[in-house]
Amino acid sequence: MTRASVRVIPLGGVGEIGKNATVIETKTDLLLIDAGVKFPEEEMLGVDLVIPDFSYVLDNLHRLRGILLTHSHEDHTGAIPYLLQQAGRRLPIFGSRLTLGLLREKLREQKVEHLAALEEVTAGERRRFGVFEVEFMGVSHSVPDSLALIIRTPIGVFFHTGDWKFDDTPIQGYVTDVEHLRALGDAGVLALMSDCVRVEVPGRTPSERVVAEALATIFASAPGRILVSTFASNVTRLVEVIQLAHQHGRKVAAVGRAMEQTIRVAGELGYLPPLPGVLVDLDQIRRLPPRQVALLVSGSQGEPTSALARIAANDHPVIRLRKDDTVVLSATPIPGNEETVGQTIDNLFRRGARVIYRAVMENVHVSGHASRDELRYLIELLRPRFCLPLHGEYRMMVLYRDLAATAGVPPERTCLAEIGEVVEFTPQSVRKVGRVKAGAVLVDGLTVGRVTHVVLRDRRRLAEEGIIIAAVAVDRETGRVVGGPELAARGFVHADLEGLLERAKREILKTLNGRRPRGEAEYGYLVGKIKESLGRLIFSETRRHPLILPLVTEV
Repeated sequence: MTRASVRVIPLGGVGEIGKNATVIETKTDLLLIDAGVKFPEEEMLGVDLVIPDFSYVLDNLHRLRGILLTHSHEDHTGAIPYLLQQAGRRLPIFGSRLTLGLLREKLREQKVEHLAALEEVTAGERRRFGVFEVEFMGVSHSVPDSLALIIRTPIGVFFHTGDWKFDDTPIQGYVTDVEHLRALGDAGVLALMSDCVRVEVPGRTPSERVVAEALATIFASAPGRILVSTFASNVTRLVEVIQLAHQHGRKVAAVGRAMEQTIRVAGELGYLPPLPGVLVDLDQIRRLPPRQVALLVSGSQGEPTSALARIAANDHPVIRLRKDDTVVLSATPIPGNEETVGQTIDNLFRRGARVIYRAVMENVHVSGHASRDELRYLIELLRPRFCLPLHGEYRMMVLYRDLAATAGVPPERTCLAEIGEVVEFTPQSVRKVGRVKAGAVLVDGLTVGRVTHVVLRDRRRLAEEGIIIAAVAVDRETGRVVGGPELAARGFVHADLEGLLERAKREILKTLNGRRPRGEAEYGYLVGKIKESLGRLIFSETRRHPLILPLVTEV
């Protein structure tokens, strides 16, 4: 690294959607911007989450001046507990009030709160981190308290957008300040590090207010209970539902641990409207007439063990769908989740509910990300010398480079970085100068009784702990087991392996044939059940955590 240079290293979030994490550094100082998770792709059987490989940060903790969080969504904060676990020491973490409030709950769950030195920052505040001075700027997004970062370095200003859009009429949160951006451009911006996930979408992203209007029409006409599923961290959407429920004489209960947690924390921090008596426990909801009930349900991405998936499979301990129920999916599938979301929607229809999702009512969800015209306008306002697209798949990064060229940034000045590539900036140039150790680490959260044992897996750990493969064939119509289960172990050694696998087969049969739903077999649901029952049995007998790969064939 030359003396008059700054290096940027994406550890995640480029060439993919999720696990956003970016290093910006000089010889003496290092900042980590965000540390998010990614949902596993369907072929990644046995894996619950994917996080960045933080080896480079862990090897340079002596230079780490802070972890800066742009907002509270899991794809930007979800890996923090695992990073702290690996570091084994207190790390300084900076974020807005809501971001840190929701993060604190995650840290308590993972029992690593003592490893986090949390410091709250507000929009407009400036902080010094070694040679870096960072100004935190409020921006519009789908969650309040979202921040962009204006990073003043020895060679010039770097602008990191975080997740953002231009929304002149937000329900909550900041309006992205056009005049402040123009003033930054007038003063000079060396590099723009921009979210590019919606560069394929023409025009501007609609305001969050159109969602409130769409939900209002649903609340006005629904004959029975209303179940709304969205990202649990989408606090603004939760506020809209709570306000509408109050206007229409409905009580609101949270269904799902993530939803319960977000509502409790947001309420304690003052982000929910002060409407006494509207929020009630799920047990109280059961005693109310259907027209007085609204439910906020976690699981909008079709996660197999989520509250919504269990309701759709008729497997939830409290909620059973009725003919007059209206289920609203106020979210769009993350790339890779389309099939599981589709299966959940199918199963909701099978239960007899009225189901509303974006394909049938477009404004039931809008994105929190800027579309093409907004991305171009930001480039025109800031007039950066260089661009570095982040938070997007590779085709989106290429399209962003093309867009930047139409806004005055020549293609050779927009750098398309892969995960782990080192991008060096000087006042006159940008170039790739090497790679660092980077990639993906797999998180396997094995639930044993009421305790979740989190295992971080890379190739070395897999080799040490082994793999157990469970193959089963089920009837597509009834969900009953018609073949298997067949079990095989690779790299897993046990004194009575044959006996253990026989007991495991019986446990899988008991779990699948004893399931409440009598009907369609949902692939993700069955995979989750196999993994849970098999993991519990193996841990109880061996105290070990092999990777469990369920293979379900529907016939």
